[in-house]
Amino acid sequence: MPQIAQIMETYSSQIFWLLVTFGFVFFVVGRGMVPRVMETVAQRDDQIASDLAAAEAAGNQADEEEEAWRKRENENRADAQAVIAKAKADAAASSEKKLAAAQKRLDTKLAKAEVEIAEARTAALTEVESVAAEAAQDIVKQLAGVSVTAASAKSAVKKAMTNA
Repeated sequence: MPQIAQIMETYSSQIFWLLVTFGFVFFVVGRGMVPRVMETVAQRDDQIASDLAAAEAAGNQADEEEEAWRKRENENRADAQAVIAKAKADAAASSEKKLAAAQKRLDTKLAKAEVEIAEARTAALTEVESVAAEAAQDIVKQLAGVSVTAASAKSAVKKAMTNA
């Protein structure tokens, strides 16, 4: 068959062009393009690594700044609490002084009022004794028809009041 005889000629030509094409592709793509692509990939990896390092450094710096801010904030908070505590202590001391002064005024008024009450009680008792003595004199005079002196009536009323 004639097709079988042409197989070697046809295939040898195809194999030759196949090898030439693969050789060309190997040298152009494999030797020319692949190293450039690999270099671009390496540059990209280096860029990503440097960006990640910069991001990590920025994150560390941000953490340090945040820690410094928190420290300042805590110090400011402590200072504010100290100021508040001092203000409370000052207010308490002032209130205590005002209360002490008010208590002293009240104690003075109370002592004065007690003295006035004692004087009024003494005056009232004296008045009651004299009224009782006069009433006793009148009662004895009307009931018994005897006249009693004011001094004896007063001593009798005083004796009766101390026994009661």
